[in-house]
Amino acid sequence: MRTFLGFYLLCLLIGKDLPFLAADDSNAINDSTQNLCFANRLSDFLPPPYSNISDNMPCTPLWNTFVLRYSENRDNVMTIIVSALYTTGWVGIGFSKDGRMVGSSAMIGWISKKGHAKIKQYYLQGTERDQVVPDQGELQLQKVPPVVALHGAMIYLAFQVKFAVRVPRRAVILAFSTAYPSKLGRLTKHDDKTTVIVDFSKASGATSIKTTTSTEMTKHGVMAILGWGFLLPVGAILARYLRHKDPLWYYLHIGFQFTGFIFGLAAVILGIQLYNRIQPIIPAHRGIGICLLVLSILQVLAFFARPQKETKMRRYWNWYHHWIGRISLFFGAVNIFLGIRMANNGGDGWKIGYGFVLSVTLLAFIVLEIFRIRGSIGSPSSHTPPSFEAHPSSTSV
Repeated sequence: MRTFLGFYLLCLLIGKDLPFLAADDSNAINDSTQNLCFANRLSDFLPPPYSNISDNMPCTPLWNTFVLRYSENRDNVMTIIVSALYTTGWVGIGFSKDGRMVGSSAMIGWISKKGHAKIKQYYLQGTERDQVVPDQGELQLQKVPPVVALHGAMIYLAFQVKFAVRVPRRAVILAFSTAYPSKLGRLTKHDDKTTVIVDFSKASGATSIKTTTSTEMTKHGVMAILGWGFLLPVGAILARYLRHKDPLWYYLHIGFQFTGFIFGLAAVILGIQLYNRIQPIIPAHRGIGICLLVLSILQVLAFFARPQKETKMRRYWNWYHHWIGRISLFFGAVNIFLGIRMANNGGDGWKIGYGFVLSVTLLAFIVLEIFRIRGSIGSPSSHTPPSFEAHPSSTSV
């Protein structure tokens, strides 16, 4: 159907760029920001123990002029050094379980008007100024004192924190203000802030976690592509264009759809396990996945509850069955591209691979639709339906 063609064309466009759904979309990192990783040798001005390990830390430009360096030992103690261009005011980095500012704990540093370096932990109970509590928070700072250093135009915040469990991907909040905190340490309102997902798996001692998580992500992606990207679309195409091969089309359609449902269900289960492990901030991908699970379950239940062909309700059931199927296939393709974009750990291979599958499916649809318009295929025959289904449903998409 033409609407089906429109849906798939839109999927191809969305696959190229999905800024309106990307939960962790961040500003592009240009060459000048990348150069901040090599602008200064931290061991020249940071005190021990930061000077002893800083030159070997992975360096990641995050946002604006914020640059993150980090390392982690076997005891889940992470050494973090965050830097940014500095004139006045304060800069900070916070850690959040859900990516939100409220409920997070942050390390804030600044150089006072008299040139004194200051760094404090803050607990963000709310959005009002008096709800940002100094010297409070859930970060387990270690005995090594936090440090603030101003070197050239850059300010550096260094501290050690112990996390209860090693999580490769964490939600990190970055913020700054050009206004100084009060004498009592009360923060002024930030000029700007953002939340990014940082992959800490490159920190020393996290290789096994990275490998395990990567494998689970691969399984999740494969299951989703097999189910929502291949089996379910093929099953829908068979129902629409193989109607002249009655009852073969019906057996094939049911077989492909139920198999696709099993693969899609497996993808959801793996996705839940991944979410519990790394706690990523992916509301769009997660929300669409849950919605697709509900729709697919409704389709399965509808199969067992379909009315007889002669009843008036059968017409409305067909409308429901067809359009729920089309909507599900569309958002299934959207969610696959969204998941590939968010994972971003396989280069362009996943995009090319699924793009090829989607292109072949679309090409097959166009060719078969032409034959259908000409009357060569897709016309229901007068053969007797399967014995267990007196009147098989029209399940074309």
